[in-house]
Amino acid sequence: MAFWKKTLGKSPGYHVYTHEDMKRVQWCLDKNIKIAVIPNGIRWQVEINLNKKIHLDSNIYGASEALEKMYEYYKYYYDKHNK
Repeated sequence: MAFWKKTLGKSPGYHVYTHEDMKRVQWCLDKNIKIAVIPNGIRWQVEINLNKKIHLDSNIYGASEALEKMYEYYKYYYDKHNK
């Protein structure tokens, strides 16, 4: 019998999203635009994956600010291509 040490992951928490947010996210995912929040020490950074090319936002954020920024980027790319 094996005993496994429970590993605790790091989570930025939860962001309340709207129907419009999810519409933008789905559109971006369909266009192979993926945006995520990744840990950077005790803070968070936003990672943008555009057709398998990864770009990092140079700013470091708190958890809630990083989640807000992630949805701002989804809105930016959605609006940029849907004028």
